[in-house]
Amino acid sequence: MNLSALNHGLGRFAASLAFSALAFQAGAAGLEDDIDRIQREWAVIQYKVPEAQRVDRFTSLAQQAHAVTQANPQRAQAHVWEGIVLSSLAGAKGGLGALGIVKQAKAEYEAAIQIDPNTLSGSALNSLAVLYYKVPGWPVGFGDNAKAEQLFKQALAVNPDGIDPNYFYADYLVYRERYADAMPYLEKSLKAPPRAGREVADAGRREEARALLEKVKAKLGG
Repeated sequence: MNLSALNHGLGRFAASLAFSALAFQAGAAGLEDDIDRIQREWAVIQYKVPEAQRVDRFTSLAQQAHAVTQANPQRAQAHVWEGIVLSSLAGAKGGLGALGIVKQAKAEYEAAIQIDPNTLSGSALNSLAVLYYKVPGWPVGFGDNAKAEQLFKQALAVNPDGIDPNYFYADYLVYRERYADAMPYLEKSLKAPPRAGREVADAGRREEARALLEKVKAKLGG
């Protein structure tokens, strides 16, 4: 083989790899920006917008999140955030009419877990667990307390100090009337380290954790 031709071919191959790497980095940066925008908007809607306006705002955000997922079908974090927005939209709508939206959210969380269960500190595991205890069981829905508890334990194994898995596992335990068991998780949720760029979400979650802690104390007579 002509050495000059071989070197030329290797050079073109290396250039192609470099271009692919740069394109991937640009795509990753674009996805991170999209996710940051979605999660900030979600926090504003969830904690700052009046309830009467949330359905319309979450509907618009769900469309934006779906576009991001379509552009990044193999990126777990895109599926996670589409699931979170859909779950919140279903919560804002309420009633059995929201069950179809909840099923869409479930599918997004499952897709994220299949790609990478640890992405975003196990957020898909935690969020899917929430659906399993919030949604009615058969024959109306797919709710399943045993699956919820299993998923919560997996989420806490990934992110033991996180504000969300500790708060939602505590909320689940309160729902199961296991008040004493819920206490340490609520206390841990309130002590969770702040998340950069998630100030609104963290403040809202801490407020929810404090309110739930007061409820637990009242139930325990303290």
